[in-house]
This record gives sequence, structure tokens and C-alpha cells, in this order.
Amino acid sequence: MNSDESDFYGDDDLVVDLNRKVDHFDVRKWWQDHEALNTPLNLRARGVSENTSHLHNPYAGDTYAWQLTESVDAFLSRLPPATTGEAPGHCWIWVCNPYIKRKSRNEAQNQRVRGGEDEAPEDEGADLATLMQAGEERLHFVSSFVDQFRRPGLSRALVIQETRKAGTDAAKDILDLAKGLRVTCGKWMLFCTAFEVNEVWGIIAKATANNELGIAAKVATKPNIDQRTERLICVYTADFSDKGDVTRVAERLRQLGLVKDKPLYYKPGQSIAPICGSFHS
Repeated sequence: MNSDESDFYGDDDLVVDLNRKVDHFDVRKWWQDHEALNTPLNLRARGVSENTSHLHNPYAGDTYAWQLTESVDAFLSRLPPATTGEAPGHCWIWVCNPYIKRKSRNEAQNQRVRGGEDEAPEDEGADLATLMQAGEERLHFVSSFVDQFRRPGLSRALVIQETRKAGTDAAKDILDLAKGLRVTCGKWMLFCTAFEVNEVWGIIAKATANNELGIAAKVATKPNIDQRTERLICVYTADFSDKGDVTRVAERLRQLGLVKDKPLYYKPGQSIAPICGSFHS
């Protein structure tokens, strides 16, 4: 695996570790442990009226998101992604996991950061402002360091080697800081055609609302101009460093029949993408 691939997928040891966890994941035991939980779909299946006072929705009032006052089926009928077009400020359709409390979208710091507006709801204790400031200072240090190698006489191989190492070290430091400041969401990314997006999104939306996947999920709306044949769906996890949970969500997506021959990609630390982008741009 080359260095670019290891940056995206993780190093060889990480890949081996994740594959081992997937191979040893006991699906039947997981379902035995979880099928008795009082999730919305389980309660409805048993004919039990659910008290929603303990549930949370960071997207309350957002017309392009599922609301606790409607069923998931009603939400899917109201906003089918195959035909729901973009609107100002609305390029995505959202569903939250109501059992995991997150900041209201109106209160989240990422709504005031360019590039972070369309990412997952923040943890209650997240401090994105501090992370942004410290991250930019760390990247400024990297830029100054790299500039020292941009002078005549140095071999191109050395410049590339030192630049990559400096960037990798900075990314690790920023991700470590992100974990300390509770800015830790990551996302699994699936692509499907416009013809199958309603079906795929319906499965993911129901599983998310039923506490089977991560903290939230989103699907791209129908583009008004660009007639892309593929749609992106993102399934967010709470902590990119929690390998067990990240693996569990991927395995559940496979159990739901959503992976099969389709590639599945994971990106950690998406709430801090604007910081990293300032270095790579």
C-alpha cells in the first residue's frame, strides 16, 4: 500500500486489525442483545405507544430533515431524494438518531465555519472554535517548515519526503487534538444510482432512526443543473477513533444489503475538513 492509500484507508496494521474485527463479529449475538431494545420500530411492532419526550432531534424545524412528529415512512414520502430538488441552503436531506443527544443545528459551531455547514450534528461538548484556531496555527508551522525545503540545490525526492512527513505529522496532531476537544465525527460514504436512491435511503433512514447505525445520515438532493447519475449517502459515526463502533456500522450496512458490490469509504474527522483543506489547497 502506498503512502497516499495509507492516508485514506489507514496503514497496513490498521487494515489488518479492522478486517480481523469484521471476521470475528458475531452478528447473531449482536441482534440477540439489541432486538429487545425499545427502539421506535420495535415498539411499533409490539403495538406499544412510544413516549418521545426523551428523544432528541438536532434538526428540529428543518424542512429537509426528519421530524420526531412524523413517522419515518411519512418523512420518506415527503422528501424522496430521487425527485426532491436542491433549494437555497438545502443540498442534503437529513435523518438523526434520536437516541443520541447532539447539539441543535442552530447552536452548532460548525454552522459558522465554511465547509462545515453540511456536516454531522456536533457533540454537546465539542469545541470546534478552539480546534480551528489551534489547527491553523499547527498548519502555519508546517507551511513554514516546508518553505525551508523550497530552495535551489535540494533534491526533489527529499523535498517530497519531508513535505509528506510534515503533513502526516500535522494531520495526526490535529486529529489527536480533535479527539481531546470532542470534535470526532466521521462518516461512511455510499454511492448509488438515482434509480435506486429512494430504496437505499429508505433502508438507511429507518435504521438510523431505529438506533441501528450512527448518529445521523444524509443523502444528496436532486441536482438542479448537474445531472449526475450517482447520489452520495453519508452515514455518520460519533467517533472516528472508536474502531469497534466504526466497524459495527459498516457491518450493519452489509447486513442490510447495502454494500454488496459497491465500494464503501470512510473519512474521519469531517468536522475539521476546513482546517486540513487550508493546508492542501
